[in-house]
Amino acid sequence: MTAAALTAPLITCPEPDRDCPLCPRLHDFIAEWRRREPSWFNAPVPTFLPPGGEDTVRLLIVGLAPGLRGANRTGRPFTGDYAGDLLYGTLIAHGLARGEFKARPDDGLELVQTAITNAVRCVPPENKPVGAEIATCRTFLVPTIARFKNLRAVLALGSIAHQSTVRALGGRVAAYPFRHGGQQQAGGITLFSSYHCSRYNTNTGVLTEAMFVNVFREIAAFLEQ
Repeated sequence: MTAAALTAPLITCPEPDRDCPLCPRLHDFIAEWRRREPSWFNAPVPTFLPPGGEDTVRLLIVGLAPGLRGANRTGRPFTGDYAGDLLYGTLIAHGLARGEFKARPDDGLELVQTAITNAVRCVPPENKPVGAEIATCRTFLVPTIARFKNLRAVLALGSIAHQSTVRALGGRVAAYPFRHGGQQQAGGITLFSSYHCSRYNTNTGVLTEAMFVNVFREIAAFLEQ
């Protein structure tokens, strides 16, 4: 089974509407921040694509959800918070992005054969989506994966992103346990997994820069095969 062959009834639009009402708690939370910070993006954050478009994508990175003052503010995944500094710096070092990351959506940074999305597209209170929200937003993750006809690998950042990706690929979570540095075949795609590159994880030593770089070293080697 390939990514393009995911169950047809689940294939819908890969990007939610700006005023997506499917998760009332998240919709109301964004509405409140639109009132408080009208200049912010404050909407479901779309998938970040390379300039060549979706047909050039061979690697999809799946995070958890937008950060309040990160992607929810800027409108680009992992842009505006520490996680983006580590992620984009590592992507550039491995030839999966080019340019200079300045934590702004207009910094000119470009992805190379890579796309970045989130398991939950809207910012959740306290950065903690609930199970129903994760499941609901999977209706966008499924067609997001399916849109990339040349996709070879997915990197899930954190256990929640990993589990939602497994389900989006039609697998059972119990059959594909999360572990840092994991590499498994799921739904015709090679699924890599890493601890999330959040400041909390790096500050507490759960994830070191070397651990994160090693995951991307393995991904880069895989994509060269």
